[in-house]
Amino acid sequence: MKQLKHAALAAAVLMAQGAMAQTCNVAGGGLTYPVTRTVDQQDNYHGTVITDPYRWLEDANSDETKQWVDAQNKLTQGYLSQIPNREAIKERLTKLWNYERFSVPFKEGGRYFYSRNDGLQNQAVLYTMKTLADVPRLLLDPNTLAADGTVALAGLAVSPNGKYLAYSTAASGSDWNEIKVRDIDSGKDVEDHIKWVKFSSTAWLHDGSGFFYSRYDEPKEATKLADVNYFQKLYFHKLGTPQSADVLVYERPDHKDWGFGGEVTEDGHYLVIHASQGTENKNRVFYKDLTKKDAKVVGLLEEFDAAYNFIGNDGPVFLFRTERNAPRGRIVSIDTRKPGVLNWKQIVPESSNTLVSASLVNNQLLVDYLSDAHSLVKVYDLKGKALHDIELPGMGSAGGFSGKRSDTETFYSYTSFNTPATIYRYDLKTNKSSVYRQPKVDFDPNAFETRQEFFTSRDGTKVPMFIVSKKGLKLDGSNPTYLYGYGGFNISLTPAFSVANLAWLEMGGVYVVANLRGGGEYGESWHAAGTKLQKQNVFDDFIGAAEWLVQHKVTSPSKLAIGGGSNGGLLVGAAMTQRPDLFAAAIPQVGVLDMLRFHKFTIGWAWTSDYGSSDNPEEFKALVKYSPLHNLKKGVCYPATMITTADHDDRVVPAHSFKFAATAQADQAPGGAPILIRIDSKAGHGAGKPTSKLIEEVADRWSFLSRALNMAGGQPASASASANAAGH
Repeated sequence: MKQLKHAALAAAVLMAQGAMAQTCNVAGGGLTYPVTRTVDQQDNYHGTVITDPYRWLEDANSDETKQWVDAQNKLTQGYLSQIPNREAIKERLTKLWNYERFSVPFKEGGRYFYSRNDGLQNQAVLYTMKTLADVPRLLLDPNTLAADGTVALAGLAVSPNGKYLAYSTAASGSDWNEIKVRDIDSGKDVEDHIKWVKFSSTAWLHDGSGFFYSRYDEPKEATKLADVNYFQKLYFHKLGTPQSADVLVYERPDHKDWGFGGEVTEDGHYLVIHASQGTENKNRVFYKDLTKKDAKVVGLLEEFDAAYNFIGNDGPVFLFRTERNAPRGRIVSIDTRKPGVLNWKQIVPESSNTLVSASLVNNQLLVDYLSDAHSLVKVYDLKGKALHDIELPGMGSAGGFSGKRSDTETFYSYTSFNTPATIYRYDLKTNKSSVYRQPKVDFDPNAFETRQEFFTSRDGTKVPMFIVSKKGLKLDGSNPTYLYGYGGFNISLTPAFSVANLAWLEMGGVYVVANLRGGGEYGESWHAAGTKLQKQNVFDDFIGAAEWLVQHKVTSPSKLAIGGGSNGGLLVGAAMTQRPDLFAAAIPQVGVLDMLRFHKFTIGWAWTSDYGSSDNPEEFKALVKYSPLHNLKKGVCYPATMITTADHDDRVVPAHSFKFAATAQADQAPGGAPILIRIDSKAGHGAGKPTSKLIEEVADRWSFLSRALNMAGGQPASASASANAAGH
């Protein structure tokens, strides 16, 4: 029987990667780590025995784990507090963050709705108004729901008659939501209260009498943040009744891994049900005729062969964006009375650009594309004739474009790496955009530049990346550089403004975003090329980006840091274990780091569509070769590492980060760089995190990197210094 300590790669492979055991001489090394108890835990995977000495850290509720967390946080905060520029970084971040931010407005029931953060509010506040000229009226302030700002607005839906707001809240970053209902005129909540909601939409009937939502069975209180989530169900809630009276609309007890999302068509005639299976980029579609009493749910698209996104309908004829026979997306119409594939009509064909989404406004199709990872928006008539493009300010990201078929206006946001999200109103009668809300941030956008480069990955694939820096970047290899990536689940990384990254740029850092395979930048084929048995392509792409940056003297290994969150945390963990020689620092955030057991917690089973499963012999072989936890090796000089997680993360449970940190601390070579873990309290996977916690986390990140990369000065410029540097 094959024994594999920590499931490490064979020694020959590690040596080929330059990961031989050695003694390091790194400034800031030599920390004394908390003692972490080991246990004799072994698991047999298809004949291979894997040790898991820190299995006990999976129990986040045990007193021993809590003591370990306290000890690790004490070490980390003690280390960070000694970095001289941390307070200056935090002060600058606080100033930068203090600017007005707006969401894209939408209109429902004769009212406009949007959210606004005045700057340092922990949560954005929801406002409403009858006309754009009105003084906005505060409708819901999530900051009043918890003194520390840890209750966030997770979703909202306004009834078509404009009378009610159904809103979801999430506490301490958990994925568990509760739905309440507010009377919009009075601004007060009614008695309706829905619990145990997760990964759900909210869809009102047209008369405002109730809504559809998705939920799971009530979990055990003690283990609700770790237990596996199966058997989601779609319910209807009638306003004014208790949740116990809600009507079960659809379930599939024969498919525990199916999830359901409901939406009601604009004409109110149909409930459209999207059935997902994990995170697979495919879905099934069912519908129910709401005009007929006791109508059955009817299967429309049941092959699970592609992604289908509902756009709108003309009576029984439904419009979908789909990737069936079109990896980069197209738009088709399907007559529900004769739904066979041979009867489908193609409205907008596949093109060289990736079709991301489409909306039906002013009886036209507004279609959002990605062209080399930045936005391109086109307008078509309902027969698929291209009318014109919506002119955007530059190479950035646009989003929004929602509305009704009869609307002659829509709103969208535009952002780039040096452009804060600006809200535009688009007039579909004149085809003109006008600025509706424009933030004012304490920086000079002209002091920075973005360029897009394409590098060649290990197998010859061309991969794009964005490089953002101060103007006049010297290519001498001395620039501290933060390389960021994700590479999974068909998610695209596009240009976006971030005050966190702005502070890094002001510190003299370079910010790089690599558009790796596994993402959706070039459609489903690009995504599939970074999944399951091909997941190594993602890490090769990331390493290829780093090598390009070094080769072209943007930076050097002693000045290069890598970061990413969730699936991006996996990316960072894999890269630092495969090429520890290439990076000076690593920040794996809320990462999926134990690739043999991720599917045993909360919604982790759903990720097998991208990762595969250790239950499958062939997929196990692929997983164990790159699983970050299982590829740490005793005596290797690993980069300075700060792992981040949170106690309420029920998406990627903190056990991933706990076990990785304990193993990395034990395995780091003598004199090696620090291996720290930062464990946030009353926080989750990231969504809804209060502004105050965000500022603290980013200040810790940049101060840690300033020391790890030995940055001269190592703090952002003041506002006046930044303006002077830009020639103002």
